[in-house]
Amino acid sequence: MISITEAAASHLKDLIAAKNAPAEHGLRISVEKGGCAGMQYVMQIQAPVEGDAVETNHGVSVFVDQGSLDYLRECQLDYEDALNDAGFRIRNPNAARSCGCGTSFEPAQ
Repeated sequence: MISITEAAASHLKDLIAAKNAPAEHGLRISVEKGGCAGMQYVMQIQAPVEGDAVETNHGVSVFVDQGSLDYLRECQLDYEDALNDAGFRIRNPNAARSCGCGTSFEPAQ
């Protein structure tokens, strides 16, 4: 499903702790229409929902609803802390193109 880098896992652990979220919470990633390239990623700290695909790695979990799963197969969740921007990044081999902000993509046909 989705691979999780150590950098993403470390930041996600810190984020969950800062929110005092229960232990079963992780990062829910979904895809919905919108953004400048047609589809956009939505990320929230939440508990899993029945039917979710769950990927656990480096001590953290990522949850993906069934409707978003095809868009996110074989993706990599990373965290970048650059001089001009910081945040989670999804490296998506299923995207034909991505927008400059990295939160929106056009699915490959």
